[in-house]
Amino acid sequence: MIAAILIGREGSAGFPGKNVYPVLGRPLVAYPMMAAQASPSIDRIYVSTDSQAIKDVAAEFDAVVIDRPDHLCTKAALGEDAYVHAYELVKKDCEENGQELELLVLLMANSPTISPKILEEGIRVLRERPNTDSAVTVSCYNMWSPLRARKIDDSGHLQPFVPFETFGDPKTLNCDRDSQGNVWFADMGVSIIRPRNLDNMEDGLLPQKWMGKNIWPLENYGGLDVDYDYQMPQAEFWLRNNGVKEAE
Repeated sequence: MIAAILIGREGSAGFPGKNVYPVLGRPLVAYPMMAAQASPSIDRIYVSTDSQAIKDVAAEFDAVVIDRPDHLCTKAALGEDAYVHAYELVKKDCEENGQELELLVLLMANSPTISPKILEEGIRVLRERPNTDSAVTVSCYNMWSPLRARKIDDSGHLQPFVPFETFGDPKTLNCDRDSQGNVWFADMGVSIIRPRNLDNMEDGLLPQKWMGKNIWPLENYGGLDVDYDYQMPQAEFWLRNNGVKEAE
């Protein structure tokens, strides 16, 4: 069996109500559920949340609701712990129904930039590549190269976030945003993983340890997880650009 697990909590300091914010006439969280429901290879959708509004949307997609514990609903709670909690219940369901859990499709309530086509591609990759731990969506954002990253020092001035020597001889560096080659970011649209990744979480690479070590890129265009209201136009652009119509 292939199960999708979507996580999303009630609170959000940066953008309150973002998970159910209306986009093209639907709550934001509906889009990853729509993609999972339309993916032929996904057998069941689980939604881990403390939000009644998200639970209501989940019911529209016949998703199994998992009540996310209070200690996993704080601002400091890690998504990886919410996934592990949900995974234990998914694993129990499979055992009780005599099913073997093949893959997990990890989704986020605030990540609408995912399609059934990408989901099917990732599932195919893992089936064909047994040594690959996960397949994740990535988007190319050269403007956010670590070469451009800065931090504010104690005197209030900007300093390199990463020492320039990390990139080689600083004399060879320049301001061209493409000078370091393409910079791919995990855009959090989806992580399709093997269950062993959650069984052995500490073996995975930071910052998303659930991805394991051997991570296959699923190239996306303009993918993102929404944390601020100014990102909503980009999410809407992605959806329209990928053929999603407004709700009637």
